[in-house]
Order: sequence, then structure tokens, then C-alpha cells
Amino acid sequence: MTENSEAELRAQLADQYRRVGELKLNELASGNLSCRLGEGMLISPTGASAEDITSDSIVYVAPDGSWEGKYRPSSEWQMHAAIYREYEQAKAVVHTHSDYCVAVSCHNRSLPGFHYLVGMFGGNDVPCVPYSTYGGVELAENTARAMRGRNACLLGSHGMICHGPNLSAAVLLAQRLEIMCRQYTIACSLGTPYELTSTQWSEFFERATGGRYGKSQSAAASS
Repeated sequence: MTENSEAELRAQLADQYRRVGELKLNELASGNLSCRLGEGMLISPTGASAEDITSDSIVYVAPDGSWEGKYRPSSEWQMHAAIYREYEQAKAVVHTHSDYCVAVSCHNRSLPGFHYLVGMFGGNDVPCVPYSTYGGVELAENTARAMRGRNACLLGSHGMICHGPNLSAAVLLAQRLEIMCRQYTIACSLGTPYELTSTQWSEFFERATGGRYGKSQSAAASS
């Protein structure tokens, strides 16, 4: 299987950035998307919106942090770069400020295993990284560390981030996490939700391996 050309990846990234806007996972100029390109990455430019992003506005960032393009890379490029350095299987990264992910993250707590589909993210919860200032090395390093054994995490008082084998898969994962955070928020309105036991999680992952759900979670579990 041949890798996509840079032109194809630029077109895909712009398309998926618009898709994230259509899903209301990002609004105005919030959030950012990237994909791996060789030793570096392509990333959405700072200040981009679903209405104005184009293939030409996407920025290439080299491993040393230097960049090429008409615009500056997203202020969160270090967080994306840290994930690519840490996880070889990560080919695309999606960061959003989606409503329910933000709501849960503002309590600075992990999304617990209240539903078996939390297992789609690689384990029995989705961890939350303590708040630190956006665009910094501390946030980048903490995020990469939190995603060990997971393909997504919440960012305290900020939003969420995830990685996937390609851009469309990563966007789908971001949408799934927003759904799960929404359902968790609704469940909490009735009281403290039930959490699956370790035995139930073992049964879930055993059944999911090699199945419909297993393809999504197995990559995360091996990270």
C-alpha cells in the first residue's frame, strides 16, 4: 500500500477540518488537526476556521519545530508533535473544544468507565490531563504521557485530543468521545453512574478483540 502524497494529505486535512466544524466539535477558530508526513507533520494554521481553511493554508512542521507555509502553525503544534514522537502508530491527531468534552474536562476528572464503549479509547477510562497553559511544552509532555495505553484524553479546563491511523478515523474518535461525555453528563444528572467492574472490562476486551469494536480499541491498547 502506497502512502498518500502531500497534496492528498493536505486535501484530506482541509476536508476533515471542515467535517469537524459540521459536527460542531469545533467552532470559530478553536481546535486543530494534523497528520504525519514523513518525519514531520502537516497541521492546520493558527486562527483557521472551517469556513476559510484550504489545502494551501496548511503548514508543514519539521521534527526540529521549523515550519513552512503561508501562515504560522497552530499554537498547539507541540502537543501534536509530542504524540507523534511517542506513538509510532499515530498517523493523525485531532484536538477539539467540543461542548461536552470541555464540560467534563472543566471538572478536571477522567471520564470513568460508566459505559462499555469507553473501552473504544483503549481502557476502562479516558484520563484527564491537569490544566496547564495552552501551546506549551508542559501541556504537550503531560498529554503524551497521559495517552499511554489510550488513544484519547481530556485536557483539564480545555477540551480533548485523540490520535488515529488516519484523519477520518481520528475525527470519528473525537466524535465518539463527545458523545460519551454527553451521555455521561446526562447520566450524572440522575446521580452517580454505575461503573463497570474489572471482570466486566476483561469480558468486554476479550469479546471486542478481533471484532467490530476491537479494531478501534486494540491499536490504543498497544500504545
